[in-house]
Amino acid sequence: MEKSGPVRTFSYHYRKKYGHGVGKVPLDVGVVCPNRARGGCIFCRPSSFTPSYLDSKDDLKSQLASGKKSLLKGRFKKYLAYFQQETCTVLPREKLLDHFAIPLVDPDCIGLIVSTRPDCVDKTLLVVLAELVLQHDKECLIELGIQSVHENSLALLNRNHGFADFVSTANLVKSFDCFELGAHLILGIPGETVGDMIRSLETVCSFQVDALKLHHLQVIKGTPLEKRYLRREVAVFSLEDYLVLLTQLLPRIPARVTLHRLWATSHPDLLVAPRWNVLASDLSRRLVAMMKDEGVWQGKYAPY
Repeated sequence: MEKSGPVRTFSYHYRKKYGHGVGKVPLDVGVVCPNRARGGCIFCRPSSFTPSYLDSKDDLKSQLASGKKSLLKGRFKKYLAYFQQETCTVLPREKLLDHFAIPLVDPDCIGLIVSTRPDCVDKTLLVVLAELVLQHDKECLIELGIQSVHENSLALLNRNHGFADFVSTANLVKSFDCFELGAHLILGIPGETVGDMIRSLETVCSFQVDALKLHHLQVIKGTPLEKRYLRREVAVFSLEDYLVLLTQLLPRIPARVTLHRLWATSHPDLLVAPRWNVLASDLSRRLVAMMKDEGVWQGKYAPY
């Protein structure tokens, strides 16, 4: 693999694959995550990461046009349609496929990212989605929000699914040649040690994931997590401590895995903590410098 610095970033991966940069355009099919009926995840408030242009009341074609104009801004000619909001796979199958087809017919779209819960995917959906993706000769990443492999952490976060749901769904996704598998982990869940986070990471990587999203725990206004934080029951990472953690984790990730995210980017007006007040580009430079100083890179300690 061509050297990309110490980390295989989203930007590097797609430039290497297509010869040019690729963007992401988030889209909203207008459903509510089913976990909200059970109290919802204690950290989650969708408005904290929703792009300003995105309105679930708009139809998908309008969202797509607004997103391309707002986010691509001439920097990217191609994009991935990113179904990140809530849990899109709970939508009735035929309606969901109609939504997926809208970006797939766009020649500028190289494929889909379908972000969902591991307990909200079944084989019937994947069979018809595979047919649709193959019909249009596009790629498709199924991104599963697992957050942690530890049952006590999943219970604390009120995820209302278990690690077994990830196991069964990850294996199902990998049984289709046309899908890539992604996973999303939160670092700094209350009660977890660095060893616990390493075990989550290495366990998820053992499922031959193609992509990872990692981010530090953020406290968002109006969430149950904020109440715990104000009661001093929750600690958050300092910038320095988080970068040190990444230098421990990244060498354990296989070099072929694409890192779609390494930190969270919640809206500043809703973010309670941690408030680092630093640009993502500066974070990247600091991380790269630390990894080079320590002589580590993504994949250095990965067993496969």
